Amino acid sequence: MRRIAVPVLVVALALPGVVRAANGQQLYGRYCLQCHGPLGVGQRPPSRTIGPSLRGVGALAADFYLSTGYMPLKRNGIQPRRSRLLLSHDQIRALVAYVASLGKGPRIPTPHPERGDLSQGQQLFADNCAGCHQIAGRGGYVTHGVPPSLGDATARQIAEAVRIGPFVMPRFTQKQITNGELSSLVRYVQFTQHPDDRGGWSIGRIGPVPEGLVTWFVAAAALVGVCMLIGRRLHE
Repeated sequence: MRRIAVPVLVVALALPGVVRAANGQQLYGRYCLQCHGPLGVGQRPPSRTIGPSLRGVGALAADFYLSTGYMPLKRNGIQPRRSRLLLSHDQIRALVAYVASLGKGPRIPTPHPERGDLSQGQQLFADNCAGCHQIAGRGGYVTHGVPPSLGDATARQIAEAVRIGPFVMPRFTQKQITNGELSSLVRYVQFTQHPDDRGGWSIGRIGPVPEGLVTWFVAAAALVGVCMLIGRRLHE
């Protein structure tokens, strides 16, 4: 009886994953096949690449691009941008499972920002990320790309982006940024999302130069108002 029960238990445990991958295959045919080709082999016409191969990318890349709304693209040839999710969370899990089944690849990382060091994270971000995303994580502009703001990125999405290097962003291996350092980096990015504005009004944290200009405009308007008030009283 026990010999029969063990295989049945193994099949029962594996069944949800098989069903999820099967559902993901249907979703792949609907949303991904046109660009990435059958079985994720990619599509490469003579003029340009429509969609790269997905074989061997694992769950890591699929989860990042789908959970951020980067994919499916609205049209080919544009930079992926964070947008409203087209698929539900269950559909994303199914599609990720299917892409992961196409070939052995990296798994979804699990960062632990609560264990990270904030100072170390700030230094890592300044050395590797601030040149494009600004030190406050508000995004910027580079050649052939627009680094996005990190205000809406989750801990897992930050870790995934570091490991895969989406679009023009460089990819950082575990030799370049260890998992422990990655947790510190994620902690710093989370800090920039909800910083402690001890100075008062942050004005959207748009940077020191525009914030300074706003201050001067407000001060100038207030000064003009005071002068007008004094002038009226002198003429009364």
